[in-house]
Amino acid sequence: MTPPQPVPPRAVFITGTSSGIGAACALDLVERGFRVFAGVRQPADGERLRQSAGENLVPVLVDVTDEGTIRAAAAEIDAAVGFAGLAGLVNNAGIVVPGPLELLPTSAFRRQLEVNVLGTHAVTRALLPSIRRAQGRIVIIGSISGLVAPPFIGAYAASKHALEGLAAALRAELVPWRIRVSIIEPDSIATPIWEKLDHTMSELDYDGSPEVRQAYDEAFRQVRVGSMRLGRSGSPTSTVVRAVAHALSARWPKAHYPLGWRPLLAFGGARHVPPALLDRILRRSMGLR
Repeated sequence: MTPPQPVPPRAVFITGTSSGIGAACALDLVERGFRVFAGVRQPADGERLRQSAGENLVPVLVDVTDEGTIRAAAAEIDAAVGFAGLAGLVNNAGIVVPGPLELLPTSAFRRQLEVNVLGTHAVTRALLPSIRRAQGRIVIIGSISGLVAPPFIGAYAASKHALEGLAAALRAELVPWRIRVSIIEPDSIATPIWEKLDHTMSELDYDGSPEVRQAYDEAFRQVRVGSMRLGRSGSPTSTVVRAVAHALSARWPKAHYPLGWRPLLAFGGARHVPPALLDRILRRSMGLR
């Protein structure tokens, strides 16, 4: 009698695993028994992750703004998972392009949307045939900024609002294949992104006359200080990690995962808060008086 063959671990693909939430999710899912394809842009980042996680983590080179690398990554994953398909896709790759919208160059705004929105669409589209075979799950990392729009990160908020619409449309369109779509909506999380935000604010070449730029200077300084405070006081990445694991594993995953009291409030009642009051709350959250 032939002994039963071991069941291969369920496979998931996560974008943006070089650091922060993506890296934490990759390591956690390996511990939970998944085979993780970890999307990175640099081979060194993938090797570091692989050494931490072991053989069930496979680094995959991908740039979510480059269709060629997306097609190559999809082909590599499809060949590896075969008929079993891909049990989950976690769209995590993202950037923050800060600055007052009046001064933000359109090229910078376009870059924000290319990574966060078009990248998510392109990766999802490329992996859907494999996800369909496994009747898998799609998880999108959103933000409280997809529910409300804080000042000075308007481009980022626009991208996260767009992901809310993308997730809702995907969820409805994929019902015939029983593919569940979830969006995670965390409050500020303690990751290196806030240090990167401060650096980006100091480096970006903003448009506008000297007079207009000077008018924003003090507010800009306050936001830079506020962003560093958010980095120190943000929730641990484990809150997002647990939500991602639930969305991929639970029998009845949620469509929305608002994490923290502020996202819960924003999800449930931001439209009912007077705009002037909401603006004051959002300004204070960013360190503005």
